[in-house]
Amino acid sequence: MSYFLPHLTNGWQVDMAILSEEDRVVIIRFGTDWDDQCMVMDETLSNVADLVKNFAVIYVVDISKVPDFNSMYELYDPCT
Repeated sequence: MSYFLPHLTNGWQVDMAILSEEDRVVIIRFGTDWDDQCMVMDETLSNVADLVKNFAVIYVVDISKVPDFNSMYELYDPCT
């Protein structure tokens, strides 16, 4: 689980994160907090978050807790 990246905990927060950013790219890591690949990806994203903060914002969504987008975006792997 990433403690350094902001978590979006419901579909409304995901939608608002995307809609509210006009100047920066929104990066969302969809996956599960317990998956090893996701933990590695979270660490990498956390390490670059400060470097890209002027042109990108990074969020994490646990697809087991927020299943709203699973079928829409075919999120069936533990880490996407």
